[in-house]
Amino acid sequence: MKTLRQTVTFKAPPEDVYELLMDSRKHARFTGDKARISREVGGKIMAYDGYVEGTNLEIVPNAKIVQCWRGSDWPQGHYSKATFAFAKVKSGTRMTFIQSNIPDNQYEPIKEGWKEHYWEKMKALLEKSK
Repeated sequence: MKTLRQTVTFKAPPEDVYELLMDSRKHARFTGDKARISREVGGKIMAYDGYVEGTNLEIVPNAKIVQCWRGSDWPQGHYSKATFAFAKVKSGTRMTFIQSNIPDNQYEPIKEGWKEHYWEKMKALLEKSK
């Protein structure tokens, strides 16, 4: 199993970045696919029309999201832990992302997938809505 660490800076306040990840409509808007995201600890998450599924483990509004997370092509019943931590910085928000317990054969696709399917799309939407 592997652990992924990425740091991304968004030109938007932490509330806006948090909402893109936690609001089902906003999430679907930037991904272009269906999403159902609970805002409750213990609540279910689903994104990319079912490719991503999991459960919220910890939620600190506008500051931190921790989820039990898996891709549909992962081994049955295998989950990782995904942590999104937001810090306000002069240029907007610095998000530190850590995902642990990634199957070895999924590490590279997941590493690139977050960049391509999340961070780049989130940046584009946030900059467009300025």
